Amino acid sequence: MTDEANAMRMLTFMLLSMAAASAAAGETKFYGQAIPAGQAVTISAAVASHEKYAGKPQRYSGRIAEVCQKEGCWMVLEDDGRSARVMMRDHKFAVPKDAAGKAEVYGVLSRKQLSPEQVKHMQEESKNGLPVSDVEYRIVADGVEIAG
Repeated sequence: MTDEANAMRMLTFMLLSMAAASAAAGETKFYGQAIPAGQAVTISAAVASHEKYAGKPQRYSGRIAEVCQKEGCWMVLEDDGRSARVMMRDHKFAVPKDAAGKAEVYGVLSRKQLSPEQVKHMQEESKNGLPVSDVEYRIVADGVEIAG
């Protein structure tokens, strides 16, 4: 084979590899149960109007700010300076510890008072060392979608 043919072959291989990698990067990943169709409420809107959304299943959206580094059993979603901790219902599923980007979850929102021990536990499982308040908004999720 000529050098020119080898160069073309290598260029074709590289272009196909880059196309496959970019296609895989755009995939949405699903964890837990399938999320029902519908419009998601941003975390900032949900926290601002907690009483309106608390206690009933809803689709929520935000940016992943933190993930449990022990098991991936919780993550923090943030939007416009407000956040909620997403707990995976009954530890039935987990998300990757390196999960990042935008996510939508389906679950029930509540406001929870944490004990000093719970605050310490959450801080120990944190990667970024984000401060943990003794009062937090929490979503117990049945399903999670993470945009690729």
